[in-house]
Amino acid sequence: MKCKLSDIAIITMGQSPKSIFYNTEGNGYPFLQGNRTFGFKKPYFDTYTTVLTKIGLSGDVIMSVRAPVGDLNITPIDICLGRGVCSLRMKNGNQDFLYYLMKYYKPHLINKESGTVFGSVNRNDIANLEVDITIDENEQKKIAQYLSMIDDKIELNNKINNNLEQQAQAIFKSWFVDYEYFGGKAPKDWTSGILSDFVEIKRGGSPRPIQEYLSKDGLRWLKISDATGITSPYILDIKEHIKESGLKKTVLLKAGSLVLSNSATPGIPKILDVDSCIHDGWLYFPKSQLSNEFLYLYFKYIRKELVALGNGSVFTNLKTDILKKYPTILPSEKVLADFDNIIQPFFEQILTLTRENHRLNLMRDTLLPKLMSGEIDVSNIDL
Repeated sequence: MKCKLSDIAIITMGQSPKSIFYNTEGNGYPFLQGNRTFGFKKPYFDTYTTVLTKIGLSGDVIMSVRAPVGDLNITPIDICLGRGVCSLRMKNGNQDFLYYLMKYYKPHLINKESGTVFGSVNRNDIANLEVDITIDENEQKKIAQYLSMIDDKIELNNKINNNLEQQAQAIFKSWFVDYEYFGGKAPKDWTSGILSDFVEIKRGGSPRPIQEYLSKDGLRWLKISDATGITSPYILDIKEHIKESGLKKTVLLKAGSLVLSNSATPGIPKILDVDSCIHDGWLYFPKSQLSNEFLYLYFKYIRKELVALGNGSVFTNLKTDILKKYPTILPSEKVLADFDNIIQPFFEQILTLTRENHRLNLMRDTLLPKLMSGEIDVSNIDL
């Protein structure tokens, strides 16, 4: 059945209160704006508002309508909608089907976007989106159930990974912040200094103008956005590539390298699970007396302080010298070895589940168009 989206769904556009009315302390109503928590089927909330705006009800499909267009969530609770999002409610109540329908038609919606700096779509663009769906509600539910089983497994893996990382962070804090393992103070045989005493810190590079080097294939080109949309410590999926001719003006890192963002959204540590070039918005560490796992947890712990030390008129910048001069204590070799023996199995399990999620994402994205187009017949499938 071909129809407009407004024929099958109720559309509510968000609106935003003044900035003084929202916070990150958990006071007020959960507030979602822009693409802050997209990339997962269920959003998480890091902003709250004391002023009621447009409401997205529990179970609504939430979609970003600008910068970028078409990112999706299904909200687990009633929330306040910011100006950058809208809520969609299927008139027959099949919200999971609507979620996957919008994932399928996202490219069509993006074609409608306008804006000289940030692309956006309005209510009419969304309402007039033409879709072709099966009218059989049972088939709709089967399609949604089939795809939801994959997403449910992905979200379970994410929860396990988050729990493992929280345990690793707690152990790190106990040993190297509170010194609980050492009687409440740093042992005398540890070495005080600055980070560059123990770790070589270098910056990536960018061939310019970068537009002349971007390509559909070639060398992977790590963007800050590849890191901000994921919770795993590991990066497997890098969207952009550059020509090999740009290699002389950039840095190619091997899988297993640790990187730290130093611009736009600074202070984000990630470990590459694929080879990739990095631009000058990334720092890397070719030599270190500290393991990647230790440094990852260390950077996570000091991130707020690093960001506060950064500067920049538009985007906060984390200058290399700030990191090099950051006061740091080097534990003894034995303590570091003992810590790594405890922590590395946590990270190995996280990497295993991250890789599994990557495969599941590819499977889901391959099945999505086949199920929505009817190429795969679900009428006789029992779920």
